Amino acid sequence: MGIIKAFKLGFDYLKYDEDGNVQDTQRAVNDVNLDIEAGQFVAVLGHNGSGKSTLAKHLNALLLPTEGTLWVDGIDTSKEPELWKVRQKAGMVFQNPDNQIIGTVVEEDVGFGPENMGVPTEKIWERVDESLKKTGMTSYRYHSPNKLSGGQKQRVAIAGVMAMRPKCIILDEPTAMLDPNGRKEVLEAVSDLNRREGVTVILITHYMEEVVHADKVYVMDNGEVVMQGTPREIFSQVETLKEYRLDVPQVTLLAHELHKAGVDVPEGILTTEELVNALCQ
Repeated sequence: MGIIKAFKLGFDYLKYDEDGNVQDTQRAVNDVNLDIEAGQFVAVLGHNGSGKSTLAKHLNALLLPTEGTLWVDGIDTSKEPELWKVRQKAGMVFQNPDNQIIGTVVEEDVGFGPENMGVPTEKIWERVDESLKKTGMTSYRYHSPNKLSGGQKQRVAIAGVMAMRPKCIILDEPTAMLDPNGRKEVLEAVSDLNRREGVTVILITHYMEEVVHADKVYVMDNGEVVMQGTPREIFSQVETLKEYRLDVPQVTLLAHELHKAGVDVPEGILTTEELVNALCQ
């Protein structure tokens, strides 16, 4: 079994009337199956309302399944006594870093999670040092978070999660509120953690360029997984992605249009270098 495994996962949001009775239900995730191996970099794509953020909240048991089962490192998330263990194994980074930064100084914020876990003080500071170094934020350790840029704040949020030593990090559209430089900073920090530390990364996003180097991509629509495969397999299907209201990286689209026009380039080009090499051959 992988570190994250879902079997026929379903979730309904409930709508209540003024008396607190269930008035209606809305299916947000339906019949989702996942099998994510430890150490993988996995991306989940989908347009707004596709269910990807609802799925993300299941991965560290912020939401519990209406039906089906989700296991995190072998633990069934629907069993409430196990929730604390689940959240130690799967850390969450949200879209807006201000929603999860609570310290008045960067190093205090990064140490907040381990302190709540009962980690001894000297070990907390070791973890703070290590996490700030891994995310490139050591020089900002004594800064106030509200003086940082969006990208820097998001890296602090990632450092705070890393300090709790999770096996898996779930990032729910972490770059949606950032400028291009901030997006680049955050993605580099996350990719380094995945490559160097072997941390499993699950990135929820609608930016196609962010998933080019992922090991596996899931595409969601109307709460269901409608496509899955490597980035090359997914982006080779430009017209299908358009049907699901998704774009592809610009270089992939250019290669696709050249291919349609009769130029001998393969589908599924992911980088500018690949396209240049294909045209020069």
